[in-house]
Amino acid sequence: MAEAIEFDAIVVGSGMSGGMSAKELCERGLKVAVLERGPEIVPERDYSDQLAPWESRNFDNVSQQEIEQHYFRQYPGVSYAVKESNKHFWVKDDEHPYEEVEGTSYDWLRGYHTAGRSIMWSRQTYRLGPLDFEENLREGVAIDWPVRYQDIAPWYEKVETFVGVAGSEEGLSQLPDSVFQPAFELTGAEKAFKQRVENAFPSRNVINARIAHLTDATEEQRSLGRSNCQARNRCHHGCAFRAYFSSLNATLPAAERTGNLTMVHNAIVQSLEYEPETNRVTGVRVIDAETNEARTYTSKIVFLNASAIASAMILLQSASERFPNGLANGSDQVGRNLMDHVSGAGAAGIMRGFDDRKVFGRRPSGGIYIPRYANITENDKPFTRGFGYQGGARPVGHANGQIPGIGREFKESHRRPGPWRVSIGAFGEQLPNPDNRVTLHPTRRDRWGNPLALFEVRYSRNEEIMLEEARKDAIAMLEAAGCEQISSGPVNLTKPGNRIHEMGSARMGRDPADSVLNGWCQAHDVPNLFITDGAFMVSSACQNPSLTYMAFSARAAHYAADLLAEGTL
Repeated sequence: MAEAIEFDAIVVGSGMSGGMSAKELCERGLKVAVLERGPEIVPERDYSDQLAPWESRNFDNVSQQEIEQHYFRQYPGVSYAVKESNKHFWVKDDEHPYEEVEGTSYDWLRGYHTAGRSIMWSRQTYRLGPLDFEENLREGVAIDWPVRYQDIAPWYEKVETFVGVAGSEEGLSQLPDSVFQPAFELTGAEKAFKQRVENAFPSRNVINARIAHLTDATEEQRSLGRSNCQARNRCHHGCAFRAYFSSLNATLPAAERTGNLTMVHNAIVQSLEYEPETNRVTGVRVIDAETNEARTYTSKIVFLNASAIASAMILLQSASERFPNGLANGSDQVGRNLMDHVSGAGAAGIMRGFDDRKVFGRRPSGGIYIPRYANITENDKPFTRGFGYQGGARPVGHANGQIPGIGREFKESHRRPGPWRVSIGAFGEQLPNPDNRVTLHPTRRDRWGNPLALFEVRYSRNEEIMLEEARKDAIAMLEAAGCEQISSGPVNLTKPGNRIHEMGSARMGRDPADSVLNGWCQAHDVPNLFITDGAFMVSSACQNPSLTYMAFSARAAHYAADLLAEGTL
């Protein structure tokens, strides 16, 4: 290798978990290198939240030609988020291909740049509850989590206090409260929906969505240049106000101000260097995305935060005589148990009685959330686990472009009184399955010589039944709320990966024979290797998982720093 550079810790990936890992390690006094495979994002240059749609080409729509040539996987998967002015946040599929086993399909939706997908996420932020850490053991599914809710609760609190989460205290055991800033107010139609549904179904709750937006910024948050949300709903374009959480808005600046952070961009990790005599990872081999120059970075500990898929691939590419099936893969679980959340079921309807009501501003994504009740407060369900609903209510046509037109008539049509549409969509739990996996393609390589990802992921009958029941329940709740013209098409399961919540490819557990990591996200086989992105998850629950990744990252970072201080690593 052309160059060798030594650090106390290397963090691979600068997104949701990588940023948190870097912050905590830097604040403990470690010299940390963050290796990001993509280019640097400079908000003043690369964010487009200050542009109006008409200031961008094609009214901010990506042309069909570009979709077919470059974004044929990214755009169909998240068309609501990929625009002409922010398409540089999403990878070009022709430059970053992958393969699927025949008869299966997978949406691998990615952003390679500073802060990764933390720039583009939809910011729904929920804790896992006590039950989520216990159900595997109780039901005999996969393996038991090696931790319990009480182990993680203090770290949830630490992360939430730093991040900033707008929400409301509800006292629900299945969805524990976070440290909250004031919630965004529900609309009148949402308040009516909540009251009517909770009256008709006492076992269900309709609550404010919990979203990572500042509504009452703390002194620490303001010291990082962050300010309160301006209710512009331009979040997928970046945020010049730093009001929503991303690693670029918060954790990376916090790490940088310690003086201990070194950011390295365009560094594509090829493999980890392993020394069998000491049973330690000694370095990270990278290739420069622009120059193809090879480099090695050495450190005392390594945190993999490249994403559940990329981290698994790095381990598989790091095979050796000691680990012929991939580094730290004595259990043969690396790449297996790949999970996502499943969606594609819900309903929408028209709610009368609010025709003269309007909204001020454009509240960011997130309106109402219906926490899981299936197999918790309602136990008559023909499936295992459950789902939650995300949704909201808004005037028909408002900010959705549903009323056609142009000019004065178009503007005035959006000001006229009219009905409100209520919609809710389910996010369900996918059960772990060792046959759902990502492996290295045996022959195909990318432009930098790395094997392509090969996916083989299928939903089980449990997920299919779950979504059918979720659709029926959604209709029943809209009916109970007095909605008219209720629409709900047949269940159309989203592709695996489409919810962008990939998890489970290097799960934690108590036994090295059936898990990759221990309860501290530390590799059983290689003690100075930690993985704190979604790979460590043992089950998926049905809540959006980013908060959990960050809580485990903070916890693991302090554990690793303690071991270094003791001289154990």
